Amino acid sequence: MPHHEPEKVTGSAAAGLKVPDRPIVLFIEGDGTGPDIWRAAQPVLDVAVAKAYGGQKGIAWQEILAGEKAFKRTGSYLPVETLTALREYRVALKGPLTTPIGGGFRSLNVTLRQVLDLYACIRPVRYYAGVPSPLKEPEKIDMVVFRENTEDVYAGIEWEAHSPEAQRLVNFLNTELGCRLDPAAAIGIKPMTERCSKRLIRMALKYALDQGRASVTLMHKGNIMKYTEGAFQNWGYEVALEFGDRVVSEAELAARHQGKVPPGKTMLKDRLADNLFQQVLLRPAEYQVIATPNLNGDYISDALAAQVGGLGMAPGANIGDDCAIFEATHGSAPKYAGQDKVNPCSVILSGAMLLEYLGWREAARLIHQALPQTLAQGIATYDLARLLPGAKEVSCSGFGQALIENMG
Repeated sequence: MPHHEPEKVTGSAAAGLKVPDRPIVLFIEGDGTGPDIWRAAQPVLDVAVAKAYGGQKGIAWQEILAGEKAFKRTGSYLPVETLTALREYRVALKGPLTTPIGGGFRSLNVTLRQVLDLYACIRPVRYYAGVPSPLKEPEKIDMVVFRENTEDVYAGIEWEAHSPEAQRLVNFLNTELGCRLDPAAAIGIKPMTERCSKRLIRMALKYALDQGRASVTLMHKGNIMKYTEGAFQNWGYEVALEFGDRVVSEAELAARHQGKVPPGKTMLKDRLADNLFQQVLLRPAEYQVIATPNLNGDYISDALAAQVGGLGMAPGANIGDDCAIFEATHGSAPKYAGQDKVNPCSVILSGAMLLEYLGWREAARLIHQALPQTLAQGIATYDLARLLPGAKEVSCSGFGQALIENMG
């Protein structure tokens, strides 16, 4: 490519990004299989950009440390320098990070979201032809989940059963607020605010309007948790008023528009969480964008991913007003580390999301076109090959190379 000095991405998601021809983009390899996946993914992204723009654009990748690699080198799982770099350079691609269960450090993924105020976890879920699916018609699934990232039970406000803190809080709730809790109970608190709920729903509605999506569905359990998830529903309809007549309610659509969404408008509706799990199986074509609190979003995004081939095919991003981290949505799978074996699609497709975020949609489109073409040739990593009769099983890096060859 012509000589361009690496430059920072500037601006913001709200005001608009300013992206140079050679932007500096940070990357975190990740733990376990992370290095294998990164080695397969980087060439795919670089070739897509080079082909889409005739070599006139390119990414200047810059590594930062987090997770086990960071701990070995610095003694910290999340060095201060990493957070400083993320704030400065604004855009990053991250592999999977390991979090021990039941002890040790709290989730690094959650910490990054909270410290950098990456309040929207965005998970596009779509079906690529040739991917094995348990559904008869998986091609009907094309949804984007907007999951609130900073509140709900993921805020980490909890105390162990029998601990002095839990017993003190149980005593307060019983004596001061009339509750009837078992003194031996563990306690967790579910905070949800109007500010954080509204900004998440606002981003989802703006996305739907910008992308021509016909509907946004508020997923909640407000019939039971009336003042948290019920408030989320109410706040959503209040946000809709900010968009004027560009956002119509489900009732308004039936009364005024014969049930059809007019061009340039988006319908806002809501569904109880348990019902929506049924609906995305039975009537998936009716749901396009889902906005939901944190825990619901964790469940529904993984459930949807299972319907289109599993987490290995699921990209994701954590986005705030001033920073965006695109990431693998699966775990680190340490037993496969160093074997060049696992499916690299989650990071590759998250990289395609990153390209779209930068405004480089032509490059992302090459990746989205190459994936079903590669699968149609019977080329797949082990997780998909074992489900595809007659498939040719290839390595992690081999699958990346096949994608490159199918970019034309």
